[in-house]
Amino acid sequence: MANLTGHERADYVQGMFTRIAHRYDLMNRLMTAGQDARWRREVIRRVALPQNGRLLDLGAGTGDLSEEALRQFSGCHVVASDFTLQMMRFGMRYASDAIDWSAADALRIPFTASTFDAVVSGFLLRNVTSLAQVLSEQYRVLKPGGRMVALDTTRPPRSVLSPLIGVHMNVVIPAIGQLVTGERDAYTYLPDSTAGFLRAEQLAARMAFAGFRDVGFRRLMFGTVAVHWGTKRR
Repeated sequence: MANLTGHERADYVQGMFTRIAHRYDLMNRLMTAGQDARWRREVIRRVALPQNGRLLDLGAGTGDLSEEALRQFSGCHVVASDFTLQMMRFGMRYASDAIDWSAADALRIPFTASTFDAVVSGFLLRNVTSLAQVLSEQYRVLKPGGRMVALDTTRPPRSVLSPLIGVHMNVVIPAIGQLVTGERDAYTYLPDSTAGFLRAEQLAARMAFAGFRDVGFRRLMFGTVAVHWGTKRR
């Protein structure tokens, strides 16, 4: 499934997230031993929102990053956007009323240029059908000087831990996914899509090519996850 392209890939990803929406947050906690909450805090810290700033949470899912933005920057205006309606429906049950929700495709963000002070995403980029277009769209809707910060899985560097990482990604995670959600395929897609995605250095280069400056990244969880950031030129 990770080798699908175009509309087939988009339809598969949308259907997959629809099926696992009711257990998505629980699975994230289990797969990362609760570390994903700390990673999201870092994502929001790095946006450095101005007072009453506007933040777009792209591919927001159930809205975890949006909620964290409200915790760290009270008074900010947050828009949570996703193309999987079922994910947003589950998130809206428990989310703050201060979050505005928007059904939207990351390839065609329905906001005018220079609208947001920050755009964040969690586990979005490896799932899109055109990374170049998604980066271009994020750049477009950012205000000059605005920040883009993305959290996603990445291919880890080879190390003595590589065999253990492979077992965790390819055996343990699909087994937990089957047990918790009944959707083993969705959690086979995770390691497959990670293996087919860019290394952290390559994603940073793509961001710079899209126009972002001051691009950087930090690897997490033995190199299987990374936070990337960049700034729109003034």
